[in-house]
Amino acid sequence: MGYIKIGKIVNTHGIKGELRIKSDVLHKDKIFKVGNNLYIGEGHIKEEITSYRVHKDYDMVTFKGYTNINEVLIYKNFNVYILEEELNLNNDEVILETLIGFKIIDDNNELGTLQSIHYNGLNILLDINYTKPYYIPYNPNFIDHIDKENKIIYTKNAKDLII
Repeated sequence: MGYIKIGKIVNTHGIKGELRIKSDVLHKDKIFKVGNNLYIGEGHIKEEITSYRVHKDYDMVTFKGYTNINEVLIYKNFNVYILEEELNLNNDEVILETLIGFKIIDDNNELGTLQSIHYNGLNILLDINYTKPYYIPYNPNFIDHIDKENKIIYTKNAKDLII
């Protein structure tokens, strides 16, 4: 599967080595668990989570072996990744970022491919590349099911969203 970007370290917090991560990913309860690994930067430096909490709009973590702000300053502005195979997701759970590139099929008609995911605070929108870009809300009214093996997202009523 590989590395999946889940957010970015935007700053430190306090003097004890806590990091502030901006992340919109789903299933945070499975990603940010004490003992789980996060991978930092393009070099995918493996770090183990020793504490986690939510503060305002941020996911706050500390890593094993770091107790001082000066030790973690090097990670500021780095992207944060996970390995999907390290998560214990149920069959019906998916990290949305892994679906980028999947085909969109609505009533046996191919509508394009998933280009990106947008989190607008209220909804999750799938950015679809068709003859022109459009969005499909990620909710049961439009998403029928996801075939991970064949890389297809089956939708219903989505063609009505194309203007």
